[in-house]
Amino acid sequence: MTVIPEHVLETLHTLEKAGFEAYIIGGSVRDILLNRVPKDWDVATNALPDQILELFPDSVYENSFGTVGVKYRFPEDVTEIIEVTTYRTESGYDDHRRPEEVEFVSTLDQDLARRDFTVNALAMDSTGKVTDRVGGVADLEGRLLQTVGDPVERFSEDALRLLRAVRFAVQLDFEIEGQTWKAMRQLAPSLQYISQERIRDELTKMMMTPRAMRGYELLEETGLLEFIMPELREGIGVGQNGHHIYDVWEHLLRTMQHAADQDWSFDLRMAGLLHDIAKPRTKEGEGKDCSFHGHEVVGASMAYEILTRMRYPKKFCARISKLVRYHMFYYDTGEVTESSVRKLVRKVGPENIKDLIRLRECDRIGSGTPKARPYRLRHFEYMAERVMTDPISLSMLAIDGKTLMEDLSIKPGPEIGAILNVLLAEVLEDPKLNTKEILLKRSQELMSEDLASLKKQAITAIEEEQEKQDQTIKRKYHVK
Repeated sequence: MTVIPEHVLETLHTLEKAGFEAYIIGGSVRDILLNRVPKDWDVATNALPDQILELFPDSVYENSFGTVGVKYRFPEDVTEIIEVTTYRTESGYDDHRRPEEVEFVSTLDQDLARRDFTVNALAMDSTGKVTDRVGGVADLEGRLLQTVGDPVERFSEDALRLLRAVRFAVQLDFEIEGQTWKAMRQLAPSLQYISQERIRDELTKMMMTPRAMRGYELLEETGLLEFIMPELREGIGVGQNGHHIYDVWEHLLRTMQHAADQDWSFDLRMAGLLHDIAKPRTKEGEGKDCSFHGHEVVGASMAYEILTRMRYPKKFCARISKLVRYHMFYYDTGEVTESSVRKLVRKVGPENIKDLIRLRECDRIGSGTPKARPYRLRHFEYMAERVMTDPISLSMLAIDGKTLMEDLSIKPGPEIGAILNVLLAEVLEDPKLNTKEILLKRSQELMSEDLASLKKQAITAIEEEQEKQDQTIKRKYHVK
């Protein structure tokens, strides 16, 4: 079982020594019993906020819900906050999200009864004893997610719980209980009362689980997707051409899921989900010969609009839109030139090239293709790194021709180029030589040597080093 940290136990003991009840509560207990490490530690108590503040001077209370943030400061300026909340009941959810009235109560049972799901309505004292009044332990063992009490009442109180149910189901890999499921379908339209920011946050957490695809399937099956990202539903049943074996809907989910399987970033998962979002709107014809001309251009605009609507940061929206716009880049070996790769790098940005290539890998797997990184895609990746790698050139030196002319008191001429090439060859051999002082001293020495011969040797050495660099990149991507 997960060990409870000392500072959490200290919080419980401080409250208990003052004569109050104190329990670790909710998701913290759920995670402990599942042998997971809780991300946050929450404590419930019958102490009132003012009494909590007296016991923990280094704390903050800036709400009307009875939650005091108790601060613990650790070395290296790390501060962790434990939320200590007075037992309470809630009522009057007129906006389908927040209670109009919060009443502090004296018993743990009253507090547990207000919580959303049985697996989140568990309490644990400082000795590790669990209090379970609603069957949460049995549901953990049965891997079942259900509400505390009447599901219609719970979801009517707070419509965000509809989305949290999906998130918990995929996060914990649990099944949703029958009556809970039925209530979710019945009350799905109430999700429209929830702010886009809160929906966005839940969606992000869901997509970062290992079962992101299952999350979107549940959103569709429960009717919630229509009120989150209805554009995705347009791909259901829309057949594709060529090597695709799935409709657009399943292709998008599988593309996203491959990014999740590789434990890649949220950015890449979202780009995978939206990369072909415009195919239903650009489709022409039917069967294997149908086409989707310009879907990447239309899709870039749609992706930006969807993510902006969901209040994602503008920089994120722009990045995903760019990945969608250029995900159809051409990469056939022998036909792709360095010039075309450089042009793509300029359009996409060097910082996005790696994810653009990964997106193509996800796209391939999401299409039903067994191989994510065929030779031609690896060769493109090699070319991309090659054009983005700083070439071996005289600009790498700590001095330039102008500095040489001033220091040596000579006019422009072939000697300058010869000296710089010799210096570059020597710096490639020993990078520690690349300082202005050392290079100028060496330049003085070279003035009395056979510069023509040394330049010839230097150019050969530089070309060999360039070839060695190129071979290193080729080996990295297993190309010839």
